[in-house]
Order: sequence, then structure tokens, then C-alpha cells
Amino acid sequence: MRAILCTKYGSPDVLRLAEVDKPTPRDREVLVKIHATTVTSSDCIVRGFKLPISMWIPARIALGLRRPRKPILGVELAGEIEAIGKRVRRFKVGDRVFAFTGRGGFGAYAEYTCLPEDGLVAVMPADVTYEEVAATTFASLALHFLRKGNVQKGHKVLVYGASGAAGTYAVQLANYMGAEVTGVSSGANLELVRSLGADKVVDYAKEDFADNGELYDVIFDAVGKTSKSRSKNALAPNGTYVSINHGNPWPRVEDLVHLMELLKTKQIRSVIDRRYSLEQIPEAHRYVDKGHKKGNIVVTVA
Repeated sequence: MRAILCTKYGSPDVLRLAEVDKPTPRDREVLVKIHATTVTSSDCIVRGFKLPISMWIPARIALGLRRPRKPILGVELAGEIEAIGKRVRRFKVGDRVFAFTGRGGFGAYAEYTCLPEDGLVAVMPADVTYEEVAATTFASLALHFLRKGNVQKGHKVLVYGASGAAGTYAVQLANYMGAEVTGVSSGANLELVRSLGADKVVDYAKEDFADNGELYDVIFDAVGKTSKSRSKNALAPNGTYVSINHGNPWPRVEDLVHLMELLKTKQIRSVIDRRYSLEQIPEAHRYVDKGHKKGNIVVTVA
């Protein structure tokens, strides 16, 4: 099968297309023919080992000392089950599924991968596309932090980085929860943020959200580029600041299923900036490295 390999840490040039052995599912695993995956900022961080010095030793131990221990990167995918292990009960051949391969699991930059039956795998609705579904990990991330902030109907919620992968979902989910949503992004993306349900938008290059007199019940930093100290003047009494940098939550299967229902009923949508083919993944990494992507970068594999 074809796969993109990352054989050392570095620029997108370290990624290369190769032929590798097609995996065989173990007793409790399913073999998925991947139709779509994504290139995320997290993938680029791993590829380039762009981590704070304080994290170098534990990250090297977890990921690989001199090169990624698992050379096929990618953690989000959607596809079709082609084969199952003899003890699999949850799924059958032909099921359309989506999955998160787990921190350090990787494996989505390929035509096939094996996943544990009891992992973060769920059946996807029949009337949504593989490309739409592939990026739902960031939707579950946004959902986690909005819940952590205890967003309630009528709350005023500010999403900083509202045009990014997590931010585009956070705007929609906060709106779905009944909040009044303000989205902060670059001026070029303000219309996109409005289209996702933001009641107000702020161009961070022209206005400081923390110094305009508005107070918010919840401030969610969806890109990790602001801080609680900077945001404190914009928090209402008993308001909550949450950041994507604070904790690394593990998606839950029940959340993925809930998000699929919201996608199916068009109460949220996946924002796809660009689409690439499997062999174009290095190019996709170069684009994500620029830091200007809107929503998600999807790779069509099959």
C-alpha cells in the first residue's frame, strides 16, 4: 500500500511517499481502507519537533529519540472497514467509520490502517462525506473546552482564534448551546466567522478584545495565543478562561457520535480550507506551517 513516511524530524521535505506492507488486523482489530485524513497543526509540530525545550526529553521518549518511532503520521481518518479480526463484535465489513488513532498512535497518512475495536472508532452517518467527517477530533476538542467553561444558554462567549480548526467548531457549538458568541480572528476571516453563527466579530489586528469594555462569561483561546492574565479584564464576575494549551483531553466515542448527529442534521459543519491528495501531504504541511489556514486541511486518500 502507499503511505507517507516521516523518517526524521525536520521540514516538510522529510516526508516521502513509499510502498509499505498492508497491515493485517489482529483478533480484536479492524482493517480500515482510508478515504480521507487531515493535516493538523499537531501533525506539523510532531514532524518538525516544534516543542518547548522543557518538553524535549518526555517528547523524545514518547515519540522517538532521533526520528518518529511510528513513521506514518496522521491521527484523524474516515473510511470503510475492509476486514475484521475473528473476535470483533462491534463492527462488520463494509461499515463506514471515522476514528481518532490516539496520541502516538498515528497511522492515518496511508491507504490502510488497523484500529482496535474498542478504540475511538464509530460508524458515520450515511449522508455525510468522508471529508466532512475526517476532521471531527477538533470538534470534540472544542466541545470539551466549552463544557469545561460550563457554557450555558444566554452566556456571552468569546472564541479567540475563531477561524482555526478548533475555533470554527467552537463558534458553532457555542451558538448551538444558546450562547451569544463573539469570534476573534484576522480581518480576512471575519465573514467566515459570521457565517458560522458568531453574533459579533473582532479583528485582532484592529481591536483588543480585552480592552473594549465587553465582558464575557467564557473566553476560549482556541489557538493558544493569548493568556488568562491578558483576558482577565474581559471576564465577567465568576467568568471562566479556558485554553487549548491547558490539558490535552482525550476524545470520547459518545462525543464523536453526538457530533455526527449535529453534522447529519446540519447544526454544525466542517470548514474545509483546502484539499490535497496523499502524495501532496508534504505540500499540505508547508501550507499549515504558514499559520494561515481556515478550519481544516483534508487529504483525500482513496
